[in-house]
Amino acid sequence: MLVKLLEPLNVPDSLIEKLAELIKQKGHEFVYYNNKTTDSTELAKRSEGADVVMIANNPYPTEVIDQNDNLKLINVAFTGVDHVGIADAKKQDILVCNAAGYANQAVTELTIGLVMDLYRGITQGNSDVRAADYPGAYQGNEIKGKTVGIIGTGQIGIEVARLFKAFGAKLVASNQASINPEAVELGVEYMDLDDVLSQSDIVTLHVPLLPSTKGLLSKEKIKLMKESAVLINCARGPIVDNDALADALNNGEIAGAGIDVFDMEPPIPDDYRLLHAKNAILTPHVGFLTDEAMELRAQVAFDNTIAFLEGNPQNVMKRK
Repeated sequence: MLVKLLEPLNVPDSLIEKLAELIKQKGHEFVYYNNKTTDSTELAKRSEGADVVMIANNPYPTEVIDQNDNLKLINVAFTGVDHVGIADAKKQDILVCNAAGYANQAVTELTIGLVMDLYRGITQGNSDVRAADYPGAYQGNEIKGKTVGIIGTGQIGIEVARLFKAFGAKLVASNQASINPEAVELGVEYMDLDDVLSQSDIVTLHVPLLPSTKGLLSKEKIKLMKESAVLINCARGPIVDNDALADALNNGEIAGAGIDVFDMEPPIPDDYRLLHAKNAILTPHVGFLTDEAMELRAQVAFDNTIAFLEGNPQNVMKRK
C-alpha cells in the first residue's frame, strides 16, 4: 500500500524516518511532505494514489477526498476530526482514525496556566514592571478554596480535576454526558450545567465540538456565571458564543477569560471581538503543542497506520 504523510508533525525529520521504517519493512511505500499546505488542489495532488493519508490539524475537505478513489484510511494525527470531510469519507467507506490522548497533559497544564495568569496577573505584571510609569502591584487570587466547574469529564477533564484538587479546590462537573466513576473517586460532584455555571469560580471546558455542544455556552448560559468567575476554553472555539463572551467581559459580567481556541484558526481577523475584550488572556491554539506531546502524537499516528496495514485498525472514529 501507499502511505502518504501530507504535512509535518512538529518533530524532527529523523524521527519521521525512524517511525516510517517499519512501514517500509513490511513492504509498503511511504512518502513524506515536510511543508504545510491548505490549498485543496495541492492536497489532492499530494494525496494522489494513496491508500492511507496521514494529516494533522490542517483542513482535509470533501473535494480532496472525492479526487482519490484509492483512499482507504484518513489517519488524523490530532484529537478532533472536525477539520476533515468526515461525512463524505464515511459515505465512501473510508475509515477515519485519530490520535486521541496524546495532548492530555499539555492541554491540562495550559488550562492551569491560564487560570494562574488570570488570578495572579502574570502577563499584565510582565508589562507593568517594564513600564516607565509603573502602575503598582496587582493583588490577585488563590485557587485554593475556589469552586472549579469542569464541563466534560473525559480524559482531559479528569486530569484537570486532579491538578485542581492538588491546589485545594472544590470540584463540580456538568452531567452533560455520562458520569465518570474516576471523577466521582476524585470527589467531583455532578450537577446540572446551570448549577455548575452559577456556583463555580472557575469554569473550564473539556468537551468535543459536536452538534450538541456547539454554542453550549450561549449568551443566556454565560449570564448565569458569577461576576467574579473566570472562563477557560482549551476545547473548541464554537462551543462558546464568543461575541456574547466579549460582551460579558466588557460589561464586567464575568471577571476574565483564558481562551486558546476561537471560531477560526489564527491569524484572527482584527474585527474578532475577543481580541479587544477586557481581562482576556488569549493564546494561539497551542494547548496541544509541546515537544513531549508532538513526539507522542507522531508515535500514535504511526502506530495507527501500522495497525491498519496489519488489518487491525485502531482509534477508528465511530460511524454515526
